[in-house]
Amino acid sequence: MVRPANETRIRYAVIGCGQISQQAFLPGLERADNSVLKALVTGNMEKAEALEARYGVRVWHYDDVPALIASGEIDAVYLATPNALHRHYAVPVLESGLHLLLEKPMATSVEDCEAILAAQRKGGGKLMIAYRLHCEPATVELVSRCRKGDFGALLAFNSTFGQDFAEENHRGHSGYWSGPVPDMGTYPLNAVRNLFGEEPVQVHAVGTRTPGRGFNFDDTVSVTLHFASGKLAHFMVSYASAPVEGFTLVGHKGTAQAGPCFMFGPSIGITYATKIDGKDDVRRHEPVEQFGGETFYFSDCILNDRDPEPNGKEGLRDVRVLAAVEEALRSGQTQVLAPMEPFPGMSDRQIMRFPPVDEPKDSDLIGVTPQSA
Repeated sequence: MVRPANETRIRYAVIGCGQISQQAFLPGLERADNSVLKALVTGNMEKAEALEARYGVRVWHYDDVPALIASGEIDAVYLATPNALHRHYAVPVLESGLHLLLEKPMATSVEDCEAILAAQRKGGGKLMIAYRLHCEPATVELVSRCRKGDFGALLAFNSTFGQDFAEENHRGHSGYWSGPVPDMGTYPLNAVRNLFGEEPVQVHAVGTRTPGRGFNFDDTVSVTLHFASGKLAHFMVSYASAPVEGFTLVGHKGTAQAGPCFMFGPSIGITYATKIDGKDDVRRHEPVEQFGGETFYFSDCILNDRDPEPNGKEGLRDVRVLAAVEEALRSGQTQVLAPMEPFPGMSDRQIMRFPPVDEPKDSDLIGVTPQSA
């Protein structure tokens, strides 16, 4: 894909104009001065008129995505459709040679992830999974400290992440892959894989459906992961709880307790407290523009021909665990995963420190049923 000679920014199309795009990605794009919005894609053409007026770019229909891909007007796509549609749009985008910033989880099966990776190899564009915390200072710092051995040999991880989710939102009635495990569980799962520097080999899960709620999936799920080294991890996620987020990391020399640790916003700075060899410390990081930061990083990789991290292989590693959780919930049996070599993971070079932008209120979103009840 050849960009105009006078264009020094990566030209983005956004496929999927739901809450995450309107409330987070599009405002955050303002901070990425190596990136520019050129197109939006939606299935609601009444909504399209209002989007075009607000953002000043052409709005395309989903049916016209092939024409958009071939138009020469874009270099990259931010894909934020419902999870089950990721493969459907990611494959043609990547096969065309365009670059793709793909919202997590990468897809809804290992097979779909592998098809997306094959499309990337065919087209030659870059693929990054939108793990925004891989560019967030406190997250990267804590992972680096684990690698340096600040907490000694790591033993265990425990996390709780929940919200009171609005059943009227499409995710409330679209099955497991739109429920709390792929949506929220991806955060503690990706965190512990990077903190431990290992891949789980066994997965056990139990779930429950809260009386009076109308979800068509287990709305509260407990997941236990076992690692070959003997490390243990547990996380619980819920669509039927008061807002909660946090995790505890335990090593033989010290511990870390983080919270907030997964969310974003102009007032949310990732914070963690440590106790090492009996000494207490608190690291409070200032809020940063997480979506603008990850977009700047991805565009910089494109402009300088560097492979981004987290790439599609990182996304697949999470999806294979999410798929194992689904089967554990269905069967009631612990699932065994094939061993995988450790992956390099995030590095200090990825840290982005852009000041946060104001988020639109839920009432300002165009054609969106907000997620929060």
